[in-house]
Amino acid sequence: MTAKNTTALLQRLRALMSDAAYVSPPIHAYIIPSGDAHLSEYIATCDERRPFITGFTGSAGTAIVTEKKAALWTDGRYYLQAASQMDSNWILMKDGLPDTQTQAEWLIAELPANSRVGVDPFLMGEGAWEPLCKQLSGDGLSLVPVAQNLVDLVWEDQPSRPLNPAFIQPDKFAGKSWQEKVKEVRAKMVAKKAVVLVASALDDIAWLLNLRGNDISFNPVFFSYVLLTAEELVLCIDERKVSSEVLTHLKSDSVHVVIKPYDSVQQQLAELVNKFATGKFWVSDKTNYALVNAVPKSRRLADQIPIPLMKCLKNDVEIEGMKRAHIKDAVALCEFFCWLEKVAPERHISEIEAADKSEEFRKMQEDYVSLSFDTISAVGSNGAIIHYSPSKETNKIINLQELFLLDSGAQFRDGTTDITRTIHLGQPTAYEKECFTRVLKGHISMCSIVFANGVKGLQLDCLARQSLWEVGLDYRHGTGHGVGAFLNVHEGPCGIGFRVRPEDVPLQKGMILSDEPGYYEDGKFGIRIESLVVVVEAKTTYNFQGTGFLTFLPITVVPIQTKLINVSMLTQKEVDWVNEYHEMCLKLVGPELQKAGRQDAYDWLVRETAKI
Repeated sequence: MTAKNTTALLQRLRALMSDAAYVSPPIHAYIIPSGDAHLSEYIATCDERRPFITGFTGSAGTAIVTEKKAALWTDGRYYLQAASQMDSNWILMKDGLPDTQTQAEWLIAELPANSRVGVDPFLMGEGAWEPLCKQLSGDGLSLVPVAQNLVDLVWEDQPSRPLNPAFIQPDKFAGKSWQEKVKEVRAKMVAKKAVVLVASALDDIAWLLNLRGNDISFNPVFFSYVLLTAEELVLCIDERKVSSEVLTHLKSDSVHVVIKPYDSVQQQLAELVNKFATGKFWVSDKTNYALVNAVPKSRRLADQIPIPLMKCLKNDVEIEGMKRAHIKDAVALCEFFCWLEKVAPERHISEIEAADKSEEFRKMQEDYVSLSFDTISAVGSNGAIIHYSPSKETNKIINLQELFLLDSGAQFRDGTTDITRTIHLGQPTAYEKECFTRVLKGHISMCSIVFANGVKGLQLDCLARQSLWEVGLDYRHGTGHGVGAFLNVHEGPCGIGFRVRPEDVPLQKGMILSDEPGYYEDGKFGIRIESLVVVVEAKTTYNFQGTGFLTFLPITVVPIQTKLINVSMLTQKEVDWVNEYHEMCLKLVGPELQKAGRQDAYDWLVRETAKI
């Protein structure tokens, strides 16, 4: 990858930090977060300020620019990518390593007393603002809001905010009307004595209203805010995004919907603060500091709003839709891997062509909408870059000597998919097989575990790493994330990982998560095995004090390449798991391939699911 030259951009940004027209008094450091005004993980191109100013395009990271230095913090998924994409103006701060300074520690070390640190308050949540403010003030620094985003002033060809129309997600896919959802949320508001609920996360709003959009690539959401009271639901949205069909959808006897301009949300919230002299405001933790600060601290509920948890507890209709989506996804991937196995030895197939071809097969499936994220198609050393995306500069040819990793997914109207399979088209080395098998053992261990109600993903994460840890190997990403139902491929608040997250909740029946351990050897290869699983009730001999027990059921049905397995490393229970999983793949996907007349892909599936 060629690093972006950021010298001129940083010169202009530093000049603005002392320009009285925008900042008065001057600031001595400027923080550039990755998210947007909704604290989204994936953002629209108009909000890609941190990638613009740094050259680093990964989804996670925070940049800080002082008068003399520029630094970027990112996690282990992106160390290699950030190092290759940033020029010498930038210092890479490897977040998560014990010797890496935190952002506050670095600012305190770099700046003299009484320095002012600026940030756009619409791009930082209260959960990040308050602790940073406290740490800085303890050493004589101050965190100050900067109303005009300074990167926007430097970014001359910044794209406009998208105006794509919202559209209806029918009840036959949603499983519940939006009016029922609002009624349930209002009941929870009454229980908490909340007079206003503020929903800011875009997927929360899309789920609540049974609407979808196309404002952010791969995420079927639309820019909006919701302010909910007992009397009305205020939807702050650009009216150009609301068709007559959507207006009809939002007309209801039980819920009075009022549509206000998107940019008026601060004003609408301020009016509600004045209107309700008493009662609590239940504000989403995905709400930016500028909006949170509009509500007096004494009137804010500290608890997480109920919508995220309601959203990740999939109903029966959503679960069935997700299962259908994964069968369609499996048909496409079986066709793809069958094609790749035939064609790759005969002619040069690049990472980019492979990614495009996998998308082509998906597009042939019913109710296909888009990919669910940018496909990771990675050969050999590129697979060691955890969130790699092939480009013209990095594009490698799939060959018979190196591992090939494909991490991909799709948005169907009935569900969202996310799957990673790692294959070898030639003869893998003994070491590659050992690493793959250790990753597989972790995948099986996680997928097979029976656990008590009340357990969080944090408590299970080590199961996926145990076989790797035994020989001194590991991976620098979480083991599982929640997945939406025709919504964001990364969905909170549930997850499986080693980091403590304040918003983490116990795993519950109906949640859908990924199970994706891996291993990455810099400069050589990457291995990841990822399937989606649904949390279901487990049948146990006993039931300790009525606790109730849960387990995971795979809904991804694509074979795991047995060529890469060192069977001697597996227990009999693990061998049985592989055989039973492959039997399920053949049973569910085989008939669909035959129905579509794809005998070659069916024959490939039969071979790949043969018992070990």
